[in-house]
Amino acid sequence: MNAPWFSAEDIEALLLTLKLATTVTALLLVLGTPLAWWLARSTSRWRHPVNAVVALPLVLPPSVLGFYLLIFMGPRGPLGELTQSLGLGTLPFTFSGLVFASVIYSLPFVVQPIQNAMEAMGRRPTEVAATLRAAPLDCFFTVVLPLARPGLLSATVLGFAHTVGEFGVVLMIGGNIGGETQVVSVQVYNHVEALDYASAHRLSLVMLGFSFAVLLALYVFNPNSAPQRGRAR
Repeated sequence: MNAPWFSAEDIEALLLTLKLATTVTALLLVLGTPLAWWLARSTSRWRHPVNAVVALPLVLPPSVLGFYLLIFMGPRGPLGELTQSLGLGTLPFTFSGLVFASVIYSLPFVVQPIQNAMEAMGRRPTEVAATLRAAPLDCFFTVVLPLARPGLLSATVLGFAHTVGEFGVVLMIGGNIGGETQVVSVQVYNHVEALDYASAHRLSLVMLGFSFAVLLALYVFNPNSAPQRGRAR
């Protein structure tokens, strides 16, 4: 009887990766959209420093980012002390910790495409809506978001795909705990370390096919967008 293409651990890693990417993408859209709007419209002196902070994961080595997040969420870190005082324990080496780290790591891939789309629409649509006595919140949901839909689509695709492909940060924050933090990229590493190249090849093929399908969908459904538009300008 032939061995199955994927082991139980591989399937578990695939499902965990999809769960992580879905959760992170949803959180990033909720948190990143108003942040992108503020960055697109603000004239505050804090705009450029905030832009730089958002873009940091694009240039910072994942191991460095993971190290500082590990300290920040650890028992003596600010967030770690807060979560412990609330009776939640610490976040490192948990799924919640992976979610928090992934939100930080994938932030520019969601914020920047949305920001670019909002800047491209200019101020005219919102000014017209204001003359028609549209409330700011109503204007945001009925004018800004529909016009920024290409950027939102790019942000969703890129944020999801980037989270799926994470390795350095998730290994630093989550370790290698089966069913809890062992995502696909870590599982591929496990197979290679065990010299099980056949299993590593099968999982890598899934990742390769997924990455190609994501980029193809992005170009087909949003041809004016490209992944580099989500990067620092």
